[in-house]
Amino acid sequence: MRSLSSPNLNFTPLRTNPRKPRRRPCIVEDIVKLCQKNRLHEAVSTLENLPERGLRLDSQTLAFLLQQCADSRALREGKKVHLHLKLTGLKRPGTFLSNHLIHMYGNCGKEIEARKVFDKMSVRNQYSWNNMLTGYAKLGMIKPARKLFDKMPEKDVVSWNTMVIAHAQCGFWDEALRFYSKFRRSGIQCNGFSFAGVLTVCVKLKKVGLTRQVHGQILVAGFSSNVVLSSSVIDAYVKCGEMGDARKLFDDMSARDVLSWTTLISGYAKWGDMKSANELFLEMPEKNPVSWTALISGYARNGMGHKALELFSQMIMFRVRPDQFTFSSCLCACASIASLKHGKQIHSYLLRINFRPNTIVVSSLIDMYSKCGSLGIGRKVFDIMGDKLDVVLWNTIISALAQHGCGEEAIQMLDDMVRSGAKPDKITGVVILNACSHSGLVQQGCNFFESMSRDYGIVPSQEHYACLIDLLGRAGCFEEVMYQLEKMPYKPDDRVWNALLGVCRIHGNLELGRKAAERLIELEPQSSAAYVLLSSIYAVLGRWESVQKVRQLMNERQIKKERAISWLEIENKVHSFSVSDSSHPLKEQIYSVLEQLAGQMEEDALLFHSQR
Repeated sequence: MRSLSSPNLNFTPLRTNPRKPRRRPCIVEDIVKLCQKNRLHEAVSTLENLPERGLRLDSQTLAFLLQQCADSRALREGKKVHLHLKLTGLKRPGTFLSNHLIHMYGNCGKEIEARKVFDKMSVRNQYSWNNMLTGYAKLGMIKPARKLFDKMPEKDVVSWNTMVIAHAQCGFWDEALRFYSKFRRSGIQCNGFSFAGVLTVCVKLKKVGLTRQVHGQILVAGFSSNVVLSSSVIDAYVKCGEMGDARKLFDDMSARDVLSWTTLISGYAKWGDMKSANELFLEMPEKNPVSWTALISGYARNGMGHKALELFSQMIMFRVRPDQFTFSSCLCACASIASLKHGKQIHSYLLRINFRPNTIVVSSLIDMYSKCGSLGIGRKVFDIMGDKLDVVLWNTIISALAQHGCGEEAIQMLDDMVRSGAKPDKITGVVILNACSHSGLVQQGCNFFESMSRDYGIVPSQEHYACLIDLLGRAGCFEEVMYQLEKMPYKPDDRVWNALLGVCRIHGNLELGRKAAERLIELEPQSSAAYVLLSSIYAVLGRWESVQKVRQLMNERQIKKERAISWLEIENKVHSFSVSDSSHPLKEQIYSVLEQLAGQMEEDALLFHSQR
């Protein structure tokens, strides 16, 4: 069967004469030229007068036009071509044109029209069934796809691949694996696309055993040289945290593309190995904005904001145009080190190059200004930029107000949000409860929690309960805290116990804090915060043997307390400091000044007490 995706436009002459090939009619030449110039609307408009003149285009040209409409998702033009068929006596076109009509309607998201064409076909081939099946799959219509699949007289590799990929993309992991297993047992030979769906499942489920099994099947099937598949397997290993396996596969690849390099760099960055990420980036033969952004975002996520900004400067110097994710990552880096100067520079650069930021970049701008202490500028950015129907922007500005203790304004912003037509989501619930907690608005916060489900359709989650516990606990309402814990529809997770532990520490509720810390250690055995707080509580209670046991447990589990870091920007340079830091080149002068300040504070304290 001839290819349906790229029909041949060189028409077969009626009289075979190799010296004088028959030329295409002028009308066909005009249509092809218009399509080549991306003037599809004009090309289709030429069909309107043809029925009056008793003319009808041949099947090849009509198929070509339908393919152009499908590729451009031009439903209006596609319908005009279909109308032309009906007006010229082809109300029931043959299999060839019907397949193109199904494909066009499917690509334009009109499955009902596609199904009407399919049902009217007197003769269907394998392509007809697969075409209709693919249309349902692209629209995520699993049930109709399954019904059609079950009716198929014959299923080929495309049919099975479509069902596996459709279920994987819609999040039906078990069904995707079931279809994949059935396909493997069917005896039909697989192709390069046969592993796409199951690899999606591997990435989402993060099951290393399944990933290794699929990797082995790819090797046995002879697709080890397929760069796209290898990159997907690397991504699956990365998601499972198996960087050794990911690196081994990468090193074994005979050919690598930008995707495979970037996937591994992103993997190292995700798991905090920035040294390996940087080394691989330097080895990369050809870098694109995505690879630059992968390393920049890695530095930003791993608390190395200054490194992220240095790399961004290099990116600009090499004339690599940043994308939306690059700007978002750099603004997050500025926020992480509270560098207002760099944040303003990036904002100015955005304006200078006439870059149109998406919602994520605008939200990052608001967040950066807020965390750098310039809430006013952040509000101005919110007022003049972005889509006010986008809930992400509203959540960002409400969160910024919450961080600055502007609880009343945050609640007012929620009212403005609802009036604007934006619908609050579960994140809105979290930021509003945080705003009430940080501003001591206990009653307003409790009222909002009770109304979330009724007024906004937000079902309270573990995170919402954690915020409620924090709100009540900060106010010292421990009876209400215990009531809410007992009332929870599910077992408290680490977020709830973390919130409880924090408020117990604030109010010195040692017994309840001890219970919360013990539960938290059970749920998060690698988190240092619970161990440190539990050790402090035992020390206050005078239980020194228990203190020693907690510290011994930390040593056995190789858990280290994360050091807090402070940043200070002096003369366009950001300096970072941690407790007992001796790495700074000016450490002697710094500690000398600190000693002088400590001495001055002692003298001032003595003077104050003597005057009293």
